[in-house]
Amino acid sequence: MSSKVTPYKDSDLNKKQQVTQMFDNISKEYDGLNRVISFGIDIKWRNKVVDIIAQNKPERILDIATGTGDLAISLAKTKAKKIVGLDISDGMLEVGRKKIKSKNLDDLISMVIGDSENLPFEDNSFDAITVAFGVRNFENLEKGLSEIFRVLKPNGTFVILETSVPTKTPFKQGYKFYTKYILPAIGKLFSKDQSAYSYLCESASVFPYGEVLNNILRKIGFINVQDKPQTLGVATIYVASKA
Repeated sequence: MSSKVTPYKDSDLNKKQQVTQMFDNISKEYDGLNRVISFGIDIKWRNKVVDIIAQNKPERILDIATGTGDLAISLAKTKAKKIVGLDISDGMLEVGRKKIKSKNLDDLISMVIGDSENLPFEDNSFDAITVAFGVRNFENLEKGLSEIFRVLKPNGTFVILETSVPTKTPFKQGYKFYTKYILPAIGKLFSKDQSAYSYLCESASVFPYGEVLNNILRKIGFINVQDKPQTLGVATIYVASKA
């Protein structure tokens, strides 16, 4: 399980603390390097998440593991009245706050520091909740998903965008080579934190995906669970709701 994979293998800190430290370290370079690593396709994936969320016309949206706010900013297109971006890394949030201010979205989007496994919100607070490339960083996946379930309103929409592993040849082999050798090399070349991108690749390779993650969502209590593989399966969008 992904909880056994941590950014800094020699550290005495727990996974949550290490993830916070890692994202603080790479916050200023994260956006640019992410575009390079994904060839910009992650923008297309996020737009699909926005389209799914917009279908139900939510008024209040929570974007967990919001990072530098890319998805939260894109969610403004849904015409929601309030969007909250939550992240454990204040370094990432600070980058996001500057982006939000530059787009004059301060009144719509609030960036909040917080723990996804102990959300600072009342039950049934949000019409829609999103997590883009964040659930694999949860220290306790089921606890984090249970918190999301708690603060999601009945009939609300929950959407995850997360990396996954292609299952068909030759894409499966190509993906493994790219994530094992190419991605860490790019990260080490452009990042001051050489462990960070090795962790991001390794955590992606061992994280549950497809029907395995669907079943975890169902166990938590989510209904209408479905997965939508993207770009030959290198990422997957998961959609679920609350009864």
